[in-house]
Amino acid sequence: MKRVLGIATLFALVLVASIGFADGMAKGKPGTWKGELLDAGCYLGHGAMGEKHKECALKCAANGMPLMLMGADGKAILLTPNHDNADPYNSLKSMAGSMVVVTGTLSERGGVRGIDVTGAKLATAAK
Repeated sequence: MKRVLGIATLFALVLVASIGFADGMAKGKPGTWKGELLDAGCYLGHGAMGEKHKECALKCAANGMPLMLMGADGKAILLTPNHDNADPYNSLKSMAGSMVVVTGTLSERGGVRGIDVTGAKLATAAK
Protein backbone atom coordinates (compact mmCIF):
# COMPACT_ATOMS: atom_id res chain seq x y z
CA MET A 1 0.00 0.00 0.00
CA LYS A 2 2.85 2.38 0.84
CA ARG A 3 4.40 1.72 -2.55
CA VAL A 4 1.14 2.51 -4.40
CA LEU A 5 0.70 5.68 -2.34
CA GLY A 6 4.29 6.68 -3.08
CA ILE A 7 3.85 6.13 -6.82
CA ALA A 8 0.56 8.06 -6.82
CA THR A 9 2.23 10.94 -4.95
CA LEU A 10 5.16 10.97 -7.37
CA PHE A 11 2.77 10.94 -10.34
CA ALA A 12 0.82 13.88 -8.86
CA LEU A 13 4.03 15.88 -8.31
CA VAL A 14 5.22 15.24 -11.85
CA LEU A 15 1.82 16.28 -13.22
CA VAL A 16 1.77 19.52 -11.20
CA ALA A 17 5.38 20.32 -12.17
CA SER A 18 4.70 19.68 -15.85
CA ILE A 19 1.65 21.95 -15.79
CA GLY A 20 3.72 24.69 -14.14
CA PHE A 21 6.53 24.18 -16.65
CA ALA A 22 4.09 24.35 -19.57
CA ASP A 23 2.68 27.64 -18.21
CA GLY A 24 6.23 29.06 -18.09
CA MET A 25 6.69 28.13 -21.73
CA ALA A 26 3.37 29.66 -22.82
CA LYS A 27 3.14 32.49 -25.32
CA GLY A 28 3.85 35.85 -23.72
CA LYS A 29 1.44 38.55 -22.68
CA PRO A 30 1.09 41.59 -24.99
CA GLY A 31 0.96 44.99 -23.34
CA THR A 32 2.47 48.42 -22.73
CA TRP A 33 4.88 49.31 -19.92
CA LYS A 34 6.29 52.61 -18.67
CA GLY A 35 9.53 53.05 -16.79
CA GLU A 36 13.12 54.20 -16.79
CA LEU A 37 15.24 52.82 -19.62
CA LEU A 38 18.44 51.34 -18.16
CA ASP A 39 21.61 49.97 -19.68
CA ALA A 40 22.04 46.47 -18.24
CA GLY A 41 25.79 46.66 -17.61
CA CYS A 42 25.80 49.69 -15.33
CA TYR A 43 22.55 48.77 -13.59
CA LEU A 44 23.52 45.17 -12.86
CA GLY A 45 27.17 46.03 -12.18
CA HIS A 46 26.68 48.86 -9.70
CA GLY A 47 23.04 49.92 -9.59
CA ALA A 48 23.54 52.99 -11.77
CA MET A 49 20.35 54.71 -12.87
CA GLY A 50 18.61 58.07 -12.71
CA GLU A 51 19.38 61.47 -14.15
CA LYS A 52 23.03 61.45 -12.97
CA HIS A 53 23.66 58.31 -15.03
CA LYS A 54 21.89 59.40 -18.23
CA GLU A 55 25.00 60.41 -20.20
CA CYS A 56 26.74 57.12 -19.38
CA ALA A 57 23.58 55.13 -20.19
CA LEU A 58 23.42 56.74 -23.63
CA LYS A 59 27.07 55.84 -24.33
CA CYS A 60 26.62 52.26 -23.14
CA ALA A 61 23.44 51.79 -25.17
CA ALA A 62 25.11 53.22 -28.29
CA ASN A 63 27.95 50.72 -27.80
CA GLY A 64 25.53 47.78 -27.77
CA MET A 65 24.89 47.25 -24.04
CA PRO A 66 21.59 45.37 -23.55
CA LEU A 67 18.68 47.50 -22.39
CA MET A 68 16.29 47.01 -19.49
CA LEU A 69 13.14 48.71 -18.28
CA MET A 70 12.70 49.53 -14.59
CA GLY A 71 9.04 48.78 -14.06
CA ALA A 72 6.68 50.44 -11.60
CA ASP A 73 7.06 47.35 -9.39
CA GLY A 74 10.77 48.16 -8.90
CA LYS A 75 11.90 45.17 -10.97
CA ALA A 76 14.01 45.48 -14.10
CA ILE A 77 12.84 43.70 -17.25
CA LEU A 78 15.18 42.76 -20.11
CA LEU A 79 14.26 44.32 -23.47
CA THR A 80 14.89 42.43 -26.70
CA PRO A 81 14.54 43.42 -30.37
CA ASN A 82 11.62 41.93 -32.27
CA HIS A 83 12.83 39.45 -34.89
CA ASP A 84 10.58 40.89 -37.60
CA ASN A 85 11.30 44.56 -36.91
CA ALA A 86 14.18 45.67 -34.68
CA ASP A 87 13.59 49.38 -35.36
CA PRO A 88 11.55 50.10 -32.18
CA TYR A 89 14.24 48.48 -30.00
CA ASN A 90 17.02 50.29 -31.85
CA SER A 91 15.23 53.63 -31.36
CA LEU A 92 15.44 53.04 -27.59
CA LYS A 93 19.23 53.34 -27.72
CA SER A 94 18.90 57.13 -28.06
CA MET A 95 16.49 57.25 -25.08
CA ALA A 96 18.63 55.47 -22.46
CA GLY A 97 18.33 57.07 -19.05
CA SER A 98 14.89 58.52 -19.87
CA MET A 99 11.34 57.56 -18.98
CA VAL A 100 9.88 55.59 -21.87
CA VAL A 101 6.77 53.69 -22.91
CA VAL A 102 7.46 50.27 -24.42
CA THR A 103 4.95 48.10 -26.27
CA GLY A 104 5.55 44.42 -26.89
CA THR A 105 5.14 40.95 -25.49
CA LEU A 106 6.21 40.07 -21.96
CA SER A 107 7.54 36.53 -21.46
CA GLU A 108 9.44 34.72 -18.74
CA ARG A 109 11.83 31.81 -19.11
CA GLY A 110 14.32 30.44 -16.63
CA GLY A 111 13.52 33.21 -14.15
CA VAL A 112 14.28 36.00 -16.64
CA ARG A 113 11.48 38.38 -17.61
CA GLY A 114 11.78 40.09 -20.96
CA ILE A 115 9.79 42.21 -23.38
CA ASP A 116 9.98 41.59 -27.13
CA VAL A 117 9.79 45.27 -28.17
CA THR A 118 7.38 46.19 -30.96
CA GLY A 119 6.95 49.89 -30.10
CA ALA A 120 8.84 52.54 -28.15
CA LYS A 121 8.52 56.23 -27.36
CA LEU A 122 9.52 58.78 -24.75
CA ALA A 123 7.02 59.01 -21.93
CA THR A 124 5.10 62.26 -21.72
CA ALA A 125 5.37 64.24 -18.50
CA ALA A 126 2.43 63.87 -16.12
CA LYS A 127 0.22 66.92 -15.88
